[in-house]
Amino acid sequence: MPNAVEPPSASPTRLEEAYALLADASGAPWRPLAGGTDLMVQMTGGIGEPPERVLDIWAVNELRGIGVDADAIVIGALTTYTELRRSPVVAEFVPALVEAAATIGAAQIQNRGTLGGNVVNASPAGDTLPVLLALGAEMVLGSAHGERTVHADDFWPSYRTTARRDDELLVRVRIPLALGRQVRFRKIGTRRAQAISKVVMAIAWHSSADDGPWADVRLALGSVAATTVRARTTEAAIEGKRPTRQTADAAVEALTAELEPIDDVRSTADYRRLVAGRVLHRLIRDEGGW
Repeated sequence: MPNAVEPPSASPTRLEEAYALLADASGAPWRPLAGGTDLMVQMTGGIGEPPERVLDIWAVNELRGIGVDADAIVIGALTTYTELRRSPVVAEFVPALVEAAATIGAAQIQNRGTLGGNVVNASPAGDTLPVLLALGAEMVLGSAHGERTVHADDFWPSYRTTARRDDELLVRVRIPLALGRQVRFRKIGTRRAQAISKVVMAIAWHSSADDGPWADVRLALGSVAATTVRARTTEAAIEGKRPTRQTADAAVEALTAELEPIDDVRSTADYRRLVAGRVLHRLIRDEGGW
């Protein structure tokens, strides 16, 4: 393993201080460090190029907290996976996010890893990303110039790339509240725990009854492309349909044709295409009770 060289760093305790440092363009861009469960691997040369300057934001308590405002659940960027799992607010309104957080690493990772880190790291295998995409989440970015909001549909434009600018931090994630919304999460890995996803899926929909037609269907998948993606053709095949066998069959046919999965060290494209279809079929079957 190459010798690790510690990059220059700063550890602000206030958001205003962090913004001021990020606005300094006299050197290389600062790389924000939260729990460090991904970045520390890069800093030792294990994955990609290590950052030239590190901004440790762990002590910026303004980036913590879970709450509900008038129309959304608001989750601070430094909220850990353990905090997501233990939150009664998240469990009540978005239990799929609790499920996703529970699949990430072991207890040590869940105690340090953060929702904001998962979002900004932008790995296509990030387990919370399909949930956020299916829920139509909004990412609130802040800088010395103020805040702006980016919809999840626009936040991950390409592989390990986000809409965040060098002078910005992800401040919080807003998940719109929606009456009658249902969300389901599924993950396929090599084993039941501490596994990087081969296929990860989240689907959200509205229904006025348990067996009623599904509306506003949003199907998101991770680990099948360079970014987390929505399967819009498959969504259209499910939209307005009840969760019947015919709906499941049509959805699988659409998804199989729509997906263009990747081959990598964890799995093959053919496997991902086959498994994604089977997971979706089972999910619809479970909801339909047949």
